[in-house]
Amino acid sequence: MSSSTAYRSLHDPDLIEEYLFLVGDGDEDGATDFAEALLDEGVPAQRIMVDLIGGAQGRVGELWAANEWSIAREHAATAVNERVLATLAGRVRSRPTRGRITLACVDGEWHGLPARILAELLRMDGWRVDFLGASVPGPHLITHLHQTGPDAVALSCMIPTRLPRAHAAITACHAAGIPVIAGGRGFGPGSRYAERLGADAWASTAEEAVTRLASDWPPPPAPEFPTEFLGDEEYTHLVRSRPQLIDTAMQRLAAAYPAVHHYSEHQREATMEDFGHIADFLAASLYIDEPQVFRDFTAWTASVLTSRSVPVSALKAGLRLIRDQLIDFPKATTTLDEALTDLTSPAVPPPPTTH
Repeated sequence: MSSSTAYRSLHDPDLIEEYLFLVGDGDEDGATDFAEALLDEGVPAQRIMVDLIGGAQGRVGELWAANEWSIAREHAATAVNERVLATLAGRVRSRPTRGRITLACVDGEWHGLPARILAELLRMDGWRVDFLGASVPGPHLITHLHQTGPDAVALSCMIPTRLPRAHAAITACHAAGIPVIAGGRGFGPGSRYAERLGADAWASTAEEAVTRLASDWPPPPAPEFPTEFLGDEEYTHLVRSRPQLIDTAMQRLAAAYPAVHHYSEHQREATMEDFGHIADFLAASLYIDEPQVFRDFTAWTASVLTSRSVPVSALKAGLRLIRDQLIDFPKATTTLDEALTDLTSPAVPPPPTTH
């Protein structure tokens, strides 16, 4: 890398692409040298973490969704990003001057890199951070809170299907007397679904979370949000009947979509996983009474399937097979109908939500 590279703006897409090439090639040493050169030239570590590492990770997800990268390559690139982040964190030390915060990904949430970036930003801002990592079971989180007594809990959720578990975690934290700030794409645009689940504060970006915790913490008591819809009858039925819904849909799929007769065993397994995602996103949508959660998922799924040469008609057939089994549940069928209508004239797909 030439010395001039370090002087370029981190908003320069060519800079991200150079770093992304190293990450995608599994070149941990090259990627680390690239990031350290920027640091040595005076680029703030926060900007490297957010704009370079975070920006490249966003591109990694896009490349997977476009079927240009395999899951294996995506995972390898993520591992390199994590190592680069750790190296930068080791070079930028700061003493705690604020308080103690516990940071964890919701149970079942395995996208840990965004939370790890937040952890490092909080450390640099003077917090003592207990970063518990990805997919932290609720009871383990609460045990840690009782053992350490932090001033706050930061919860990360990148996939909406984890929202019911996020709600359970928020409720348990409050029972332990600890306020919660929530963030991550799973909480919706601007993390607005966090309010419905009882979070004390929320942030749409890591930097916004750092600002909230530094200038507006503890937050004033939030107004009570109606929660009678959380986990209602339709949601409960869907969760309990999930295995049967998937099995029945698979049994009926050949009649609804004859091309499945020619599927390989791998394709059948992938199709079963897709039915599982449909059920899980529909359940999350019902849990927080927000149809857009499911509609965003189906729009994105359509774009992913198209990039893999699977016609949208296959997804529509699958949605109808699930709908046929939920005919007695008006919110579920209305949500499915809205998603099917969207697929007739699809809008621009949202960012990736699952893979």
